Amino acid sequence: MKILILGGTGLIGGALERHLSTDHEVECVGRSAFVSQDVLNKLVQDRDLIIKLSGANIVKRWNSAYKQEIWDSRIVTGKQLKTSLDLLKSKPRIICASAVGFYPESSCDKPFDESYKHPGTGFLSDLVVAWEKHSKNLSKDVLIFRFGVVLSVKGGALSQMLLPFKLGFGGPVAGGKQCFSWVHVDDLLKAFSYAIEHPDLQGVFNLTSPNPVTQGQFGKTLASLLHRPFLLPLFKWQIKLLFGEGSQVLTQGVSVIPTKLLQLGFKFDYAEVRSALKDVINNKK
Repeated sequence: MKILILGGTGLIGGALERHLSTDHEVECVGRSAFVSQDVLNKLVQDRDLIIKLSGANIVKRWNSAYKQEIWDSRIVTGKQLKTSLDLLKSKPRIICASAVGFYPESSCDKPFDESYKHPGTGFLSDLVVAWEKHSKNLSKDVLIFRFGVVLSVKGGALSQMLLPFKLGFGGPVAGGKQCFSWVHVDDLLKAFSYAIEHPDLQGVFNLTSPNPVTQGQFGKTLASLLHRPFLLPLFKWQIKLLFGEGSQVLTQGVSVIPTKLLQLGFKFDYAEVRSALKDVINNKK
């Protein structure tokens, strides 16, 4: 297949490019794909599959300008892609990224799955609702993956956590009771391969481990594997000083399970957080 990955210069895009290039012709393009409509129009020509991952990093300090960048990098790019696709006679299949931020805050013992249709409140949930609305406009059979936190030492949240944990500065964040929905990077790649092999898949699918854990459990497991203590707390007010309104990404918990994938018989190779972290750390994935 001829595959185009848009927003492909980050952790997930790079991993997908390496993974899919074994069997397919893959082109990965970052923000430059959306520099003009003409550039995007040319990029989408003669593609069998387009994977749209575009989106600015949400784990940063937010201000009004950066919130607009977070929004535009998902919504405006979706509108641009729709314009390009409308010009094509032969339409490619579309797979889009989304996030578990759609769901309201919840505890690990009361997880949500795809059957839950009521979004949470606030900027993140509003963002995901608009993001998915524009993704659904791209194709009548679009597939949308709602990602949890992707575990990899090559980027994302875990890569930022490793150094302080290795130095012995790990501890509960904002009390550590908030739920943490995660997925091993290899299981994410496996799910994309599964989706490619099953072209009838469409709609919204959660892409998370079936076993969410609290932030405290996650941190204790990571510290244990690194043979370091898990003692120094990071309080909510400290996180707010660092990230402003963006602190909610770290202080609010969302419990999500991938019911639709499980019902199809999809098997997660790393369903438990300890085996997932051990593999990622030891094999530098």
